[in-house]
Amino acid sequence: MNKLVIVFWLVGGAAFAQSGHDIMLEVQKRHHSTSMRYEGTIQSCTSPKGCPQNSKNLVTKRWTYERVGDFGNSKAIIRFTGPAEVKGVAVLIVNHPDSASDQWIWRPAVGREQRLAVQDRSTKFFGTDFTFEDLEERDADQYDYTITGEFNGVWRIDAKPKKASEYTHCYFMIDKTNYNFQRIEAYNKKGLAKTIDYSDYMQVKGISVAKGTLVMDVIRKTRTALQLDKVDYNIPLNADNFTPEKLRLEP
Repeated sequence: MNKLVIVFWLVGGAAFAQSGHDIMLEVQKRHHSTSMRYEGTIQSCTSPKGCPQNSKNLVTKRWTYERVGDFGNSKAIIRFTGPAEVKGVAVLIVNHPDSASDQWIWRPAVGREQRLAVQDRSTKFFGTDFTFEDLEERDADQYDYTITGEFNGVWRIDAKPKKASEYTHCYFMIDKTNYNFQRIEAYNKKGLAKTIDYSDYMQVKGISVAKGTLVMDVIRKTRTALQLDKVDYNIPLNADNFTPEKLRLEP
């Protein structure tokens, strides 16, 4: 995101030399890549009472994620590699600067790709606590920002989406020392809907990435944990492979 300037905060006047937009531009700048690839696991606890290991309510899936393009104007494919009941299922996300993303789903059992309807973007993503909208990647310019506080070395930034969203606004908690996300609190018309916590940051080719992500559905009291096992950035990926027709083809 943009040029870093000295930050100061006048207590009482709440005047910041660096705006929320400036901060988020710097976040984006530091995490920029032309392409990326992740491998990892998604573990979802579907019981509000919690899920001990080996619980029938604890579901683990393995996945890969590939992306090309710039923030807000990128293409990504998520593929499930296990267990058997979801292996081969894939989702294509085509992000746009000024409108909702286009998304297609490939299910081997169905035998054809299906386009996700706009009204279904707020539904759960294959039993996780993510929605299909959560899979979108948005550019920093697609929000209006207000810095609402500063505590323990973290900025608290109120972000209101400029384009259609299931969320009315989010609070972004940004580490002042390295511009990493620490937490997101997402609100809808009913109040706090979801929290996302990031942990165990590591450096890959000069880019910070959180190996651990914990998503909590505040209403249902369920949770989903993401763990990254393999991460790489700025690798050769063919943008022509990010189409609905190519979804059915195993890489």
